[in-house]
Amino acid sequence: MKSRADDLFLLLAVVDSGSFSAAAEQSEVSVTRVSRAVTRLEKSLATTLLNRTTRRINLTEEGRLFVEKVRAGLANLEEAEEQLSIRKQRPAGRLRVDAANPFLLHQIVPFVREFREVYPEIELELTASDQIVDLLERRIDVAIRIGPLEDSTLHAKSLGRSPLSIVASPEYLKSRGGCASPKELMHHSIVGFTAPESLNVWHLGEGVRVQPTIRASSGEAVRQLCLAGNGLAYLSLFMVEADIKHGKLIEVLPDHLVRPNPRELVNAVYYRNTTLAARIQVFLDFFMGRWQFGRQE
Repeated sequence: MKSRADDLFLLLAVVDSGSFSAAAEQSEVSVTRVSRAVTRLEKSLATTLLNRTTRRINLTEEGRLFVEKVRAGLANLEEAEEQLSIRKQRPAGRLRVDAANPFLLHQIVPFVREFREVYPEIELELTASDQIVDLLERRIDVAIRIGPLEDSTLHAKSLGRSPLSIVASPEYLKSRGGCASPKELMHHSIVGFTAPESLNVWHLGEGVRVQPTIRASSGEAVRQLCLAGNGLAYLSLFMVEADIKHGKLIEVLPDHLVRPNPRELVNAVYYRNTTLAARIQVFLDFFMGRWQFGRQE
């Protein structure tokens, strides 16, 4: 017999993924089981939770209120289970961490094995989001964000700052010539971002809004395009410092850059009204001792 908690988790999976089939795939169960779980809940509550059409699934107003309470209740349950583990000095449970793809690849993935050896009872779930995501909706425990924070509902822990540099490949500079001043940027190809547009403001003087020749949604894609000789890019040093060291990229206009600047800020953000959960705290403590954001000015 399936528990009520199982049905609630499957309901949330449907809501978060947008369909019964996606929820089934995500939860590694059959679509029939997902459908029966939602039906059982609606029958026991004598309430329609989801409006189903051939194209999409939407929460009813009653469903929306119920799901909000369910999320809060499950969060309390996870916290209660965690507190038991804390008393045994063994942080445990699922830890959902979200970060931009470059940060995930360069700053988290290389140390995951060591972290798992130290905290084997913490189940890491890593997601890469190059755009800002709703932590509550995605059930993210902690997100690493670079740049100024705008959401006042989040709690933040400063992790330091990550300097940026303008870089280009030697091949590109050989074919197009150097760039001796910010005014010369207009004569160069620029590899920039699709969104947000603020990422295409380079901190030269009072700020220069560049017009990208090529745009990409991911910082790692921008780096690869830059390495391939497509133009100049403005990227965090933790992404490109090794490339610079090995001569794959060359810094451009280093003496014209304004440092520090707001875009360099690195924060861990989370929804908590009290102290950090133990599994989040040990994660941050562990990684902060290993993260290298690039040379500081």
